[in-house]
Amino acid sequence: MKIGELSQRTGIPARMLRYYEEQGLLASERSANGYRAYDEADVDLATRARGLVQAGLSTRLAKVVLDVERQCALEQPTCSRELAEMLATELSALDNRLACLTRSRDAVARYLDLTRNGDLVRSAGAA
Repeated sequence: MKIGELSQRTGIPARMLRYYEEQGLLASERSANGYRAYDEADVDLATRARGLVQAGLSTRLAKVVLDVERQCALEQPTCSRELAEMLATELSALDNRLACLTRSRDAVARYLDLTRNGDLVRSAGAA
């Protein structure tokens, strides 16, 4: 599929898909006329890349995570000590971000509940 179709299927602007490709998050084949060509697996990969970036990971780290996920599919993935240390540090940072986001989410939910608009939280959680 061409970049326009990938954009349409993922909801990710073509410009952002090009950026993801520049950053190594996504790869395309090039046709004779230079157009980018993507396959079906790239729909999930682009969506996953966007989710990681929107979750606050840098594109550099998102690439590492995507590579790690590919490695996890192998029977015995390998990992250098240096990469393991970097991932352990990032895991700690992600845990801290999650804790902070959870506290913020709980504060907003509590506030809405106190203002007797808690039904908005319950209906948003169901969506």
